[in-house]
Amino acid sequence: MPSSSAPLPATYEDLPNPRQYWPAPAGSYEEGLGMLRILTPEVVASAARNEIQTGERVCLNWELENLDPPGFGRRPFNHVIKVVESSNGSALDDEYHFNPQQSSQWDGLRHHSGPWPNNKTEEKKLWYGGTTLDEIINTDSGRIGMGHWAKKGIAGRGVLLDYASWAERTKGLKPNFALTQHRISLDDLLAIAEESNIKFQHGDILFVRVGLPSTWNGMTDEERKAYAQQETPQHAGVEQSERVLKWLWNNHFSAVAGDAVSFEVFPAMEGDFDLHHHILAGWGMPIGEMFDLDGLAELCKQHKRWSFFVSSSPLNYARGVSSPPNCMAIF
Repeated sequence: MPSSSAPLPATYEDLPNPRQYWPAPAGSYEEGLGMLRILTPEVVASAARNEIQTGERVCLNWELENLDPPGFGRRPFNHVIKVVESSNGSALDDEYHFNPQQSSQWDGLRHHSGPWPNNKTEEKKLWYGGTTLDEIINTDSGRIGMGHWAKKGIAGRGVLLDYASWAERTKGLKPNFALTQHRISLDDLLAIAEESNIKFQHGDILFVRVGLPSTWNGMTDEERKAYAQQETPQHAGVEQSERVLKWLWNNHFSAVAGDAVSFEVFPAMEGDFDLHHHILAGWGMPIGEMFDLDGLAELCKQHKRWSFFVSSSPLNYARGVSSPPNCMAIF
C-alpha cells in the first residue's frame, strides 16, 4: 500500500485501480481525511494569500429545515425552545432534531458504499478504505467518521461554475429545473470555466450552481409534498460518466459540492458510472449537496472572479456519517 504522503497519481490512467485509491493505513487519521489530505498547510496558505482581497464574505448554508418535507422517507426537521428548569424562566435552550441530508450537507466517507465485488450482495459492499458495514454500525469505532474532518476543518481555494446563470443566458433555461433529470454535460462545465477564465489549481474545492433555491421557493406546498412522496425523485446534476471521473481526478480537486439535491444527475443516465461509488467510496472525495450558492454567485458576478477562499467546520462527532457544512466563502 502506498504511503499517504506519496504524490497523487498524475492522471486517471495512472491509477492502479480507479475504483479503489486507498493510500493510507486502515483506521488511520490520514485514511479518515480521504482527498482532504491534499489541503496541506502550504495549499491553504497560498489560497488565503491570493483569494482574500476585500474581506467580503458569504455563508453557503441553506436553512436547516429545507427540504421540508424531506424525501427518501427521512424524518423532518424539528426545533423546540425550552425554558431551563433551574433558571426560574430567565434562560432558554434549543433542542434540535435534524437529518443533515435534509439541507446543506457534506456527505462523509461513511455515507455511501461501492458495489465491490458485486452490486447484488449487500454484505460485500465496501466503504472507503475497505471499511465494512459492521465496522460502522456495530462498533464504537470512528474509522472514516466525520470526526477526522472536524479536527482541522476544510479550508482552501473554492471555484464556482455557475451553470444556472450560464444556462439561462445561453440556452434560455429558467433556474427551475433542479428537481428534474436535467443533465449537466462536462462540455458545458468546461465552457463555463473557459468563459469565466478559471484556471484550476491542485486542491481546489469545486462548486456547481444549479439553482435549487429558486426551484424550491417557486413550488407550492402540494408540489413539495408530491416531491417528498416519490419513490425515485429526479434531481438535476453533473453527468455520470467516465469523462467526468477523469476530469475530476486529473484536476486533483479535494472536494466537490453543488446546490442541487445530488451533485450528479439522478437517477443515473450513464450506465454504471455512479459518481458516489467512485469519488466517495473509491477516492474519499467529499461531496457537498444543497449548499446555498445564490449569494456566492452574486459576489462572483460583482467582482468578476469565480474563485475565493473557503472555510468549513463539520460537526465534531467521531462516528458521524454526514454534517452540515458550516461553510463560508471569503473574497
